[in-house]
Amino acid sequence: MNLNLYGHNGQWLMVDCGVSFNEPLVKGDLTTSEIVCADPEFIASQKQRLAGIVITHAHEDHIGAVPFLWRRFNAPIYTTPFTAEILRRKLAQVGLLGEVTIHEVPLEGEAHIGEFHVSWLTLTHSIPEPCALFIRTNAGNVFHTGDWKIDFTPVIGDRFKTQLLERFGSYPIHAVVCDSTNALREGHSGSEQDCYHGLLETIRGEKGRVVVGCFSSNIARLVSLARIAKETGRYCALMGRSLQNMVAAAKVSGYWPDDVDVIDSRHIGFLPANEVLAVATGSQGEPKAMLTRLALDNCYDLTLEENDLVLFSAMIIPGNEKEIQRLVDRFHARGIRTLQTHDTEQVIHVSGHPYQDELRNMYQWLQPKLAIPTHGEAEHMRMNASIAKDSGVPRSLTGLNGDLFQISPQPGLRRKAVKARRIALER
Repeated sequence: MNLNLYGHNGQWLMVDCGVSFNEPLVKGDLTTSEIVCADPEFIASQKQRLAGIVITHAHEDHIGAVPFLWRRFNAPIYTTPFTAEILRRKLAQVGLLGEVTIHEVPLEGEAHIGEFHVSWLTLTHSIPEPCALFIRTNAGNVFHTGDWKIDFTPVIGDRFKTQLLERFGSYPIHAVVCDSTNALREGHSGSEQDCYHGLLETIRGEKGRVVVGCFSSNIARLVSLARIAKETGRYCALMGRSLQNMVAAAKVSGYWPDDVDVIDSRHIGFLPANEVLAVATGSQGEPKAMLTRLALDNCYDLTLEENDLVLFSAMIIPGNEKEIQRLVDRFHARGIRTLQTHDTEQVIHVSGHPYQDELRNMYQWLQPKLAIPTHGEAEHMRMNASIAKDSGVPRSLTGLNGDLFQISPQPGLRRKAVKARRIALER
């Protein structure tokens, strides 16, 4: 549930405004709320100083709170075309589409937002148009990575461009605020092209129905699955509104290839078993999603039978282990096979976040004076800081929600400078 604030010369710039799902408001509490976000009171109480809101990409943990919180900020939003399309659809659902000013920034574009000059750099991740931000002020420059990885064969969108990073490395960079999600993993994250080949080899030999659970925002994965359906004599259907909405946005934004087809999910149940390839929501065991309905044999469009295969092309988000295992057990009780990443040597999922070698590359390209690790638990951020040190970064600062990081003129950290807590949202 990202909500970052950069302050300079009496103004603030907000970067991302996201949500999380089915989490407690207080760590350790057994009671959970369906939708959770960061409490925006600190900036909402001084919204006249908020120059603008920048959204780095369209994942829920970066964009999901905007429709709920925007009235508290009443600030213009800056983002790239695909993310703007997703945001407009969300705003329309709550009746805000005509009220919110959205500045659509071209890829590799830039904008002056109050005291901040912001440049967008398109990297690679598990959704179209993931952007790093180069934020320049009179006091210093910050490189905010957002969510990223290095993928030279990403299936859709442009490949990772090292020359962009090298170009910005020629500027004085006072701090890199960097993704730590996979900092404990050695080596290099895989490519979406590797995942395509692994899924193809896995599905090619199947005789029955195949259902794939994956995140709806991973357009590259959906394109790969639709192509695999065509190559294996199957028809691809998308089961779940979020999947259908994302593909519609991808088509509007030019990210869905013209030669890749999907069929209406209402037709998939009438096909022979060996012609079915369905993509379904609910890879994290969500109780109302399509995979759970399929496991309970409570889906209008498709019924699974013994020896059909349910394939999980998604990571297990920490905290969801019990829900996913409960879902797997329900399938097994009906004789339906499941396949997760730890069950096979084939690459059926790749992460959207950088492993250790990629972090080293980023620091070596940018050569910042300071590293500020974000995302993940404390051990992830500590490892990120260690990698930065080994890569020649003179200093790192790690902290917690509510801490104030001073970047210039003298780096420092003020603990608990802002009251940070969570609040629940209602749909």
